[in-house]
Amino acid sequence: MYSIEVKNLTKKFGSFTAVNSISFKVKKGEIFGFLGPNGAGKSTTIRMLCGIIRPTSGEAIVGGFNIYKQSEEIKKNIGYMSQKFTLYLDLTVEENIDFYGGIHGLSQSLNSERKQWVLNMAGLEGRQGSLAKQLSGGWKQRLSLGCAVLHKPEILFLDEPTASVDPVSRRDFWELIHSLSEEGTTVFITSHYMDEVERCQRVAIIYSGKIIAMDSPKELKVKYTNKLDSTLEEVFISAIHKEKRK
Repeated sequence: MYSIEVKNLTKKFGSFTAVNSISFKVKKGEIFGFLGPNGAGKSTTIRMLCGIIRPTSGEAIVGGFNIYKQSEEIKKNIGYMSQKFTLYLDLTVEENIDFYGGIHGLSQSLNSERKQWVLNMAGLEGRQGSLAKQLSGGWKQRLSLGCAVLHKPEILFLDEPTASVDPVSRRDFWELIHSLSEEGTTVFITSHYMDEVERCQRVAIIYSGKIIAMDSPKELKVKYTNKLDSTLEEVFISAIHKEKRK
């Protein structure tokens, strides 16, 4: 069963093609990595799948909903977190969670239940009264993730969520991602960090708006470097060189 199905999805801005006829499917509960340099089309793809911007052409189904006709339903059933901290700095941890609970239409009792779950999941217990602006980068990241999954979405979109945080915070964040996946949440994550995308079950490499390689990290290594002890950086460079020779 697939949570995301994409076929020939394209987005043009005038004469510039940001995303060029990409196709892929993401299984329910899968951690799917979208790897590529800045400007490759990662964020544009996420915005189309979240119903934020309209594609130029192509098709996509997200959580069973059509991105053209049911974008509002998609927004209700997904979680989204960007690399930029978008919560309210002058609100406390608890106030931010309550605010997003209201946005998602949670009842008072359900919001209370989910808030406690978020605090436990993100390790934020004891920090409820701290202002968001007083939190370190890693704790802000945990709070953002907590608010993104407060309404228990089936699909979670993470757009370079670990940018500008230290390696320890990145490791802790990935532990949270894996725990969410084990509970059945589908995770679609973009990144330009080779080492962390290697933790995904499957990876698509996007370059100049095109998907130039896609498979499990293990299979990508065998296909592009013929050795399992290589890094995804070697795979990435090899895939780009192959694309340029076409």
